[in-house]
Amino acid sequence: MEVLYSPLRIAGLVAFLGAFIYAVGDVLLLASKVNLDEYPKLRTYAKLLSDSEKMVALSPNRMIWGALVGVYATPLVLLGFWQVYQGLGGANELAVLATVGLFGSASVIGAFVHGSFYYLGEYIQALNNVEESSQSIIADMIGRHKNVLIAGYVPLMVMIVIASILFSVLVATQVTAFPEWVAWINPVTMTIAWMIVKRILPQFIRDWTEGAGFNIAYMAFFGCTTFALWNVQA
Repeated sequence: MEVLYSPLRIAGLVAFLGAFIYAVGDVLLLASKVNLDEYPKLRTYAKLLSDSEKMVALSPNRMIWGALVGVYATPLVLLGFWQVYQGLGGANELAVLATVGLFGSASVIGAFVHGSFYYLGEYIQALNNVEESSQSIIADMIGRHKNVLIAGYVPLMVMIVIASILFSVLVATQVTAFPEWVAWINPVTMTIAWMIVKRILPQFIRDWTEGAGFNIAYMAFFGCTTFALWNVQA
């Protein structure tokens, strides 16, 4: 009798769900559009805000839940890297450990970065609400906060790129449980694929998936790894 609930299947499906929930958090935080002409207090700081002014129109509850659901989804995504670790069994142990370690570390850092957008949204709304004489204080806070986001994003992206390359090289060149076609599947290639597909989608879909591209890529990644390992037992 076929085993329907193997650990590999469960881990993959849970990770797919986690990436979906994370994407919902991205949408809640970032899928918004505003006209700066309607917010004259923000126009002076257009360069500083650089498109993040769209958060001024979000309700506090939406920002809170947008931040929290992404953070809460992170442990679910981490289960997917256990599945990846199992699938890479048979390949060079140090390379496999580096791959999974980098993926996992990026997700932990990513939870901090994602949750930090809540505070950015609060600062932007404060910038719009305070008297103009006090705006410079809030603007300085936004500047420092964006530096923190950059300090989180840069190592996160480097880790994901390196881990994605390692994953594809291991699948392509060594003995693993993954079929060879999975060598083309990783978070980076799926992000590129999403950017291409997104261009042909209706505008309302593009608007409502704003900011969620990377987690949509993770959904595709875990969907493919789960499909590839469906009949493999841990």
